[in-house]
Amino acid sequence: MNSTRNLLFIAWLAVAFLLWQAWRTEQEASEPVVAAAVSEAPAADVPAASGAVPAAAPTPAPASAAAAARRGPTLRLRSDVLALELDGRNVSRAELLHFPQSRAPGAAPVVLLDQARNSYFDASATWIGMDGSALAFMPVGEQRNFTLAPGQAEVTARFVATAPSGVRVQRSITLTRGSYAVRIRDDVVNAGTTRWISDIQRRLVRLPPVTGRNFFNPGTISLNGAAWYSPEDKYKKRRYPDFVEDGPLNQQVVGGWIGLSQHYFLAAWVPQRDQGALFSLAQRGNLYEVDARGPRVTLDPGQRFSSTATLWLGPKDAQLLDAVAPGLGLSLDYGIFTAIAKPIHWLLTQLHKLTGNWGWAIVLLVLLIKLLLFPLSAKQYQSMAKMRKFQPRIQQLKERYGDDKQKFQMAMMDLYKREKVNPAGGCLPLLIQMPIFLALYYVLIEAIELRQAPWILGWINDLTAQDPYFILPILNGVVMFLTQKMTPTVGMDPIQAKMMQAMPVVMAVMFAMFPAGLVLYWVTNGALGMLQQWMNMKRYADPPAAHTVS
Repeated sequence: MNSTRNLLFIAWLAVAFLLWQAWRTEQEASEPVVAAAVSEAPAADVPAASGAVPAAAPTPAPASAAAAARRGPTLRLRSDVLALELDGRNVSRAELLHFPQSRAPGAAPVVLLDQARNSYFDASATWIGMDGSALAFMPVGEQRNFTLAPGQAEVTARFVATAPSGVRVQRSITLTRGSYAVRIRDDVVNAGTTRWISDIQRRLVRLPPVTGRNFFNPGTISLNGAAWYSPEDKYKKRRYPDFVEDGPLNQQVVGGWIGLSQHYFLAAWVPQRDQGALFSLAQRGNLYEVDARGPRVTLDPGQRFSSTATLWLGPKDAQLLDAVAPGLGLSLDYGIFTAIAKPIHWLLTQLHKLTGNWGWAIVLLVLLIKLLLFPLSAKQYQSMAKMRKFQPRIQQLKERYGDDKQKFQMAMMDLYKREKVNPAGGCLPLLIQMPIFLALYYVLIEAIELRQAPWILGWINDLTAQDPYFILPILNGVVMFLTQKMTPTVGMDPIQAKMMQAMPVVMAVMFAMFPAGLVLYWVTNGALGMLQQWMNMKRYADPPAAHTVS
């Protein structure tokens, strides 16, 4: 098997896999939904945890429409990285200040939570009594804007809710400098004369984003749906169309988290690590929700209770996420290529520190991989050189057996066996590179650091988008064509030879749809491979025939 055939075969397999993956994801995607008028859904009819240990309990009555509709004044809470609008119970808007929606100067920041009709996304933390009533929070004091001051480590907004029975809940919502983790602490005291039973429901509700119907759109391939983690079952996920189809989720979890994921960003509830919660998923019309309900709290008069949870509203940055909760970094989901993608991501990060540019970091990554695989590549070219010596004999066998392909194949394999030649000996380096190539694809579409990252301004302004001028895909086709021309095709079937000649054009067209960073990797890999092949062809070239002098 010659080098060109190997290269094109592996490239075709890689592209075929990505197309299949995108097609499968596309089939799972829901049909575009029409946004409906949005109002807060009633409390989920599911049991909740009791105290610090989760346990099933009778289902409370659903909250009344009036109770569900009560909201206090909206406050604005702002740090250096997050800007929130909240009323004590609901976080209705979250802007990620360090992530512009585009590279245009002055572009507005990404809005993760929003009340807009066509992009509804809401987070809430509600205390629900056995009668289904929900406590309404009011701000403490007259201040309505809270902004992190220079030199200040954190900023806090405070709220209070009082039940008719006399139970009082004091809630503090805190933002820390440089952090996307919103800390929400509830201090409960039963100042009444009767026992109070209630549980806290932490919920995310959203209208799924419309990701389009493009096979090559990273937003389609990336997880859009629920993700959750428990110490027992580890990381799990479910796309929006599968919320109902895959059966109900009613899982008691202590020390886990649950959230809604989208391309690059995540909203997730992380309950207090030693307090149990019931994780569940639901679909209500056009809206999808995840819940962490619990613990259930029983307070006799005079008793107190406190619960602290974290609401993550930010990028899927594994380093930041892992510092918040165990397993939260797994939401940076590389699928089946996680074992390879994580080291590639780490190595790219180190190379970026060296170059200051993600494009050049990709080029250096290819160079390092080539150096690492150099011993295997050397054996590949030795195998090719050995195979070339047998091409005349293979041609003779082909002429001898004519159209009898079975006898020709048997005779050819017998020749390889006698001469101890492995016809597949040159495939290994390319087989190794295929999972690296696919893992890099997932790094490019998932790693937040590469979002809107440029290589050469004026040309490649975003490595995660297509090459706007198709220069890299054309270069890729040229490199494949030249590599093909450098490799002898003696003995190749004419039809197969024509197909191989067409492959560079086909691959150039296919790669035009992929992220520029991925094509940059493949072009650099192909160019270095072509150079290496040229050097080895000269090294292992047959010695010139001796001339006799009469």
